[in-house]
Amino acid sequence: MGMVPRNADFESTRDKIVKIGRVEQFLLKKDGFIPNNDKLPLLVYKNALELPISDPASAIEKILKMNGWGSAWRNSIYNFHHYHSTAHEILAVYSGSARVLLGGDSGITLNVHKGDVLIIPAGVAHKNLGSEEHFKVVGAYPEGQNWDMNYGGEEEHHKAEDNIKQVPLPKTDPIYGEEGPLKNFWSK
Repeated sequence: MGMVPRNADFESTRDKIVKIGRVEQFLLKKDGFIPNNDKLPLLVYKNALELPISDPASAIEKILKMNGWGSAWRNSIYNFHHYHSTAHEILAVYSGSARVLLGGDSGITLNVHKGDVLIIPAGVAHKNLGSEEHFKVVGAYPEGQNWDMNYGGEEEHHKAEDNIKQVPLPKTDPIYGEEGPLKNFWSK
């Protein structure tokens, strides 16, 4: 019996789970003291994941890790405005659905469902407006990027804007890897 390539399990998992979904993009401008990101659009991969019934979060985490996105966590989305000025973030929905406000009070409201993926550029605020009790996401960040927490306050604004300009682009798309659509939508 021959050796199985190290990535065979990953390739099998990815092939079973990752689908070609519809990509939506939203360029969100500054909203008061929420900087958002006027260079990189928020990306939404609608229905990009066909998740297994058993342990869907682990399947997502495996794909993210193999694509160079780490520090994964599982939870919901906070019900208050917050953003990260030192890292980009992915939120992959693995259970339920929610209404999410992105970009501050003047931003956009999206309905997200199991299998949807949000790729949030540094500076873009996000807030859960209401969700099913079992709504859950896996969140993660590009390797080498350490997240901070900001809430749209005046005192954090200038430092956050400076931080956002320094955040490098991810090396890979968190879901589709090296050749994923992220590279087509994000460039500096």
